[in-house]
Amino acid sequence: MSWTPAKLFYDGSLLCGVAAYLGAYLWLAPLLGAAPLDDQSLRMRAFGSAAFLLLTMALAIGPLARLDRRFLPLLYNRRHLGVVTCVLALAHAGEVLGWYFAFSPIPASIALLTADPGAVPFIAFGMLALGILILLAATSHDFWLAFLGPALWKALHQMIYLAYAAVVAHLAFGRLQDPGALPLALLLALSVTARLAIHLMAGAREARSDAALTPPAPAAPWVIAGRAEAIPEGRALVVRPPGGEKVAIFRHEGRLSAVSHLCAHQHGPLGEGQVLDGCITCPWHGYQYRLEDGCSPPPFTERIATYRLRLEDGWVWLDPRANPPGTHVPALVLR
Repeated sequence: MSWTPAKLFYDGSLLCGVAAYLGAYLWLAPLLGAAPLDDQSLRMRAFGSAAFLLLTMALAIGPLARLDRRFLPLLYNRRHLGVVTCVLALAHAGEVLGWYFAFSPIPASIALLTADPGAVPFIAFGMLALGILILLAATSHDFWLAFLGPALWKALHQMIYLAYAAVVAHLAFGRLQDPGALPLALLLALSVTARLAIHLMAGAREARSDAALTPPAPAAPWVIAGRAEAIPEGRALVVRPPGGEKVAIFRHEGRLSAVSHLCAHQHGPLGEGQVLDGCITCPWHGYQYRLEDGCSPPPFTERIATYRLRLEDGWVWLDPRANPPGTHVPALVLR
């Protein structure tokens, strides 16, 4: 994807926000803390807490965008947020190595592996989370998406949830064991609870939407998708045939076209997008597809499956058997 003014503004705002947080932490923590801390310990905690906050935000953006479309601009650039999170986590790890193992008789990276003092190895949880973040940041470019394929790439990046769980365990069995960590424990509990609540709300909304999908017509394989007038101009009606995948039926200039609900880029929800410049535009990253054949306009080569439609007494009927990606299907003209 190209660097647009919107992306530059997003990245600039993100970096300024991170810098402001780090500066505020380094200034306020000595004033509010019960015990004085050296400069390196302050930096260690500042980088670590900033990484955790950004990781929490990254996981919340997806469900927030489903609950309110105004969060979609954040979703477009979520990978940038993940890369910055990884950089902060590396900075945190660097401060740890430079402070706790600076005078170790063996290399710091080796000493780290044998340094867990408690029954629960909280350092191992932190290393697991850092390893996952590095892997995901390294494969965040579209080259890896094309090389691995959308399904495998998406499955790999689902490991972000494992990284989050490892960070929570790293804090719970490490920093939260120190005296005076009650405020941090409350903030951690609030963060975890809020993230789970947002995911549950988005999941419940999705379940209600799926339950409201139109049941099939008696004459198989065609199914009734809905009334033609229920499809807004430039938008889509999303249906799920029994036993099949979701299909998005778009209306554009008095015509209807049906395509797969899944974007070929990252399996984004095409049916939640809109028609821009005559093309279906994915709400996640702006990938576009022609209505009549599901092909991306040149020079792009992505393709999605298309479906046949027919109209009877104002009802839109769908053939749930998908055509091969890129198959041309004449648009259904509304009378």
